[in-house]
Amino acid sequence: MRRVVRQSKFRHVFGQALKNDQCYDDIRVSRVTWDSSFCAVNTKFVAIIIEASGGGAYLVLPLQKTGRIDKSYPTVCGHTGPVLDIDWCPHNDNVIASGSEDCTVMVWQIPDGGLTLPLTEPVVVLEGHSKRVGIVTWHPTARNVLLSAGCDNVVIIWNVGTGEALITLDDMHYDMIFSVCWNRNGSLICTASKDKKLRVIDPRKMEIVAEKDKAHEGARPMRAIFLSDGNVFTTGFSRMSERQLALWNPKNMEEPIALHEMDTSNGVLLPFYDPDTNIIYLCGKGDSSIRYFEITDESPYVHYLSTFVSKEPQRGMGYMPKRGLDVNKCEIARFYKLHERKCEPIIMTVPRKSDLFQDDLYPDTAGPDAPIEAEDWFDGKNADPILISLKHGYMPTKNRDLNVVKKNILGSKPAAQKKSDSASTPKKAAEVSHPASDGKMDEVMKELRSMKDTIRSQGERIFKLEELIASLTNNDESEE
Repeated sequence: MRRVVRQSKFRHVFGQALKNDQCYDDIRVSRVTWDSSFCAVNTKFVAIIIEASGGGAYLVLPLQKTGRIDKSYPTVCGHTGPVLDIDWCPHNDNVIASGSEDCTVMVWQIPDGGLTLPLTEPVVVLEGHSKRVGIVTWHPTARNVLLSAGCDNVVIIWNVGTGEALITLDDMHYDMIFSVCWNRNGSLICTASKDKKLRVIDPRKMEIVAEKDKAHEGARPMRAIFLSDGNVFTTGFSRMSERQLALWNPKNMEEPIALHEMDTSNGVLLPFYDPDTNIIYLCGKGDSSIRYFEITDESPYVHYLSTFVSKEPQRGMGYMPKRGLDVNKCEIARFYKLHERKCEPIIMTVPRKSDLFQDDLYPDTAGPDAPIEAEDWFDGKNADPILISLKHGYMPTKNRDLNVVKKNILGSKPAAQKKSDSASTPKKAAEVSHPASDGKMDEVMKELRSMKDTIRSQGERIFKLEELIASLTNNDESEE
């Protein structure tokens, strides 16, 4: 019987590594034995964890700074132990978080043109883990909410704006946590752990919603990510050490929706997911290939599309958000592949004859605006990402600076006076003058509050006007 080839517009996705002059050369990529991607990318910068003597450091390079990177190029170097994971904030392209072997999480603000001096002072240091921090990941829709997971088997969710740990999940995992992923609106997280369990957790209720024991029976690390329809995709190993991928429905974890065996390589498969096209790219550590699959509603649910093969094995991989791609070249994904001494961009395109904007390849995608604030999310609100159109390409707007407001732990109320003190006359005189100063204080505080409100509303107005100017500039350019 002739095999019927399933129709898909992504059947002929074409991968291509960029030429040497468009790579980032002479970078000593970190040799730490940790299964993170070692690279994080957004529309402005590429960040790469590197070898550093006496502590942990990573490079942050503007995307256009290609070619050979000087050894003296400034780094982000505030950690006292090797950096294990980095993640760019989805709502501010200048803010990045890093987790390290020194048990801390640090959040940094990168200046617009990149670094001119080594950056040693983070905006905020988040301390709460007792062992090394191997995972940091930002909330997809709430501003300033960051999740970290450490080798102490604890997950902490921070309000970066106040520098506080607001949720600590310390009794759910009995062994090392391999991966943590938020769902599309950030109401749930899924975790994969060394105890071979796949868990879906509601962090605000601090309860496990769904759990699967031995999701993959092998002892090597698993990875789990949420898909946009709420299902969970995992990669792991069978008992015979074959690499597997599986698809799960959290409402019924008895059996996987799909389970496929791949090969017998021992590199951990790092999954990168595009929610707009429902394509998953699997990059194995130590592999020299990127496999990609399309997820659909019809059997076998996970459809193999193709493989991009190169000569050199990859030590890590960065994945560009959708708004950073070149829509004029029908680019649907871009990877930043780490070699031993360089970082090589790889672009994935869908060949099309037409020069017009391809609506089917670029449905509206998650933009950089946060629909809700950290406080709203901790109070129980959820929000889907605010979507933007890529029809005229993405124009970055000016980001707000990250301000951290430390709360006064001691409180501002004066200690109550003892009754016995009020016997002496001088004290009574002091007490009489209190109401007047209180009234003055209230007045000053009231004025301060109203000024702050004015500044905030003016800031929002400026932000909106800048957006309007950017969109008008876009329209003018497209009309020309």
